Amino acid sequence: MEKGNKKSNNARKRGIAILGSTGSIGTQALEVIEAYPELFDLQVITAGNNADLLIEQARKFNPNMVVIVDETQYGKVKDALWNEDIHVYCGAEALCQVVQSTDVDVVLTALVGYAGLKPTIAAIEAKKDIALANKETLVVAGQLIAQLSRAYGVNIYPVDSEHSAIFQCLPGEHMNPIEKIYLTASGGPFRGFSMDQLAQVSKAQALKHPNWSMGAKITIDSATMMNKGLEVIEAKWLFNLRADQIDVVVHPQSIVHSLVQFEDGSMKAQMGLPDMKLPIQYALTYPYRIKTVYPRFDFMEYPNLSFEKPDRITFKNLDLAYQAMEKDGNIPCALNAANEIAVQAFLDERIAFLDIARINEHVMNQVAHSSKPSLDDYIATDLEARRLASGLILS
Repeated sequence: MEKGNKKSNNARKRGIAILGSTGSIGTQALEVIEAYPELFDLQVITAGNNADLLIEQARKFNPNMVVIVDETQYGKVKDALWNEDIHVYCGAEALCQVVQSTDVDVVLTALVGYAGLKPTIAAIEAKKDIALANKETLVVAGQLIAQLSRAYGVNIYPVDSEHSAIFQCLPGEHMNPIEKIYLTASGGPFRGFSMDQLAQVSKAQALKHPNWSMGAKITIDSATMMNKGLEVIEAKWLFNLRADQIDVVVHPQSIVHSLVQFEDGSMKAQMGLPDMKLPIQYALTYPYRIKTVYPRFDFMEYPNLSFEKPDRITFKNLDLAYQAMEKDGNIPCALNAANEIAVQAFLDERIAFLDIARINEHVMNQVAHSSKPSLDDYIATDLEARRLASGLILS
């Protein structure tokens, strides 16, 4: 979702707000900002409950504002930063307020799950460009976010490696319609497993991704292939595509990050070593490519790149995502909410690995369908889906 470049080439530093600075994407974004102090002016960092790391980051980077969402830790953060020239706020509502600062140009939304929705809406309404790492925002309310971004003239730059790859393939192609896109998936740690094998999967096994270093929730989503399912829904809204224009291909090496196929049959792919700092940097510096010292890809180290069809029967979450996308309306929101509850229950070792998809399917089929939901409808759907999922875990 790009509405046109607003700024000349680095006329001034870009004011950056990072929502979720203590998570995997947030910490890597800070590495990018640290490497290019002449390009960025860090205005805001936030954390859910990791007060210690937030304090450490604030002391190192000296942002204008910090937010700790967990209000019980406000005193701790405030006291630790009392002698710093930093404004300290707390609570979820503060996230929506700090993104509206006149000194912020780009908001990197790196929050996990549904929590990213309201702050993203607030940032769009304040006419801030969005570097979107929180895919759930578009999964939950893609129709609403698309409408708002058009209405306020806001650019949405994808940070997910797959969507960034598609985005990087599109410059110069504005006159050429997309025929199809292919999102690549590593297959996760359980590629090739049978249902019987998946039934025995442990939390420790599921948290070991073969290629990427990510937070716990997204790592489990990768293992169940729900992460790829959510990315399929996200791609629909980012690139204005139908479900039949979005395909998934398993690519275990994670070198080809995604591909675009055009109407003449030609294809473009974006490739590189699996390193999230690259798509983060591209989103923050677009339309410019800034020289890096990151390791370079060597074909001789990867002489065989392989591709497979995903198993949508064994890894049912991917199929559920396609079903939710076809039903549209509030159903993707319900699927996302159920999945957040189920994944946390698995991480708490209260349910088995295969129960995640079972809970997701049940909730998705139980929630009443709304074809054109409002923000209030999305909020109500999220609450209802969480209630249903929690009931299944307790039963």
